[in-house]
Amino acid sequence: MDIRMIHFQSHDDDRGCLVVAETMKEIPFDIKRLYYIYDVGKDKERGFHSHKRLEQVYIGIHGSMKVTLFDGKERKEVILDNPKQGLYIGHDVWRTITDFSPDAVLLVAASEHYSEDDYIRNYDEFVASLNK
Repeated sequence: MDIRMIHFQSHDDDRGCLVVAETMKEIPFDIKRLYYIYDVGKDKERGFHSHKRLEQVYIGIHGSMKVTLFDGKERKEVILDNPKQGLYIGHDVWRTITDFSPDAVLLVAASEHYSEDDYIRNYDEFVASLNK
């Protein structure tokens, strides 16, 4: 499965924390799109899709959330609750995001501009695409 935790540079002192994430260093692609998710209601879920080409880095900026990942062979769960690290997710990985804390903010860096053609939103189609 093409996922890994990325640890960002952090500069902490009595003024607070400054966290740095540079493209082609910690983030292994040029960022073409940023978005964030917040104010997710109790027991609500996000995700339920895969991408054909897009790579992403999920950063739990505030609070916590659980990301469940599946590549057709293995399933992994990752808790994001540390803004000093991010979760890299390659293409062809099904993701579901659950268990958002009330104060959760998820920042996502994406390798491509939005394209509906890049999404696989049906789980059965995702599994079938892996067997091609």
